[in-house]
Amino acid sequence: MKRRFLAAVCLLLSTATWAQDVTIDIKAFMFEPKDLTVAVGTRVTWVNDDQIPHTVAQSQKLFRSAALDTNDSFSWVFDKPGEFEYFCALHPQMIGRVLVTQ
Repeated sequence: MKRRFLAAVCLLLSTATWAQDVTIDIKAFMFEPKDLTVAVGTRVTWVNDDQIPHTVAQSQKLFRSAALDTNDSFSWVFDKPGEFEYFCALHPQMIGRVLVTQ
């Protein structure tokens, strides 16, 4: 029993270091933070805090959300390193960037 408990604790600790969650707020027609650096395996969640709809669309069409109403969210797990630029398809002046490192 003690061995199983220790194995479970080790699994939880190793998972916590790999899987991260980061939030980007959408407010005042901006992504906050605009530029973000994360490790591979990080889940990024965009949350619309504005009173009008917005989207999250990656420039190379890797991912694209539906229209997000107030308090709606969209998540993406970045499983490869690289630089990922994105924008709001409804308001193209809204841009952001996620840099994913090893």
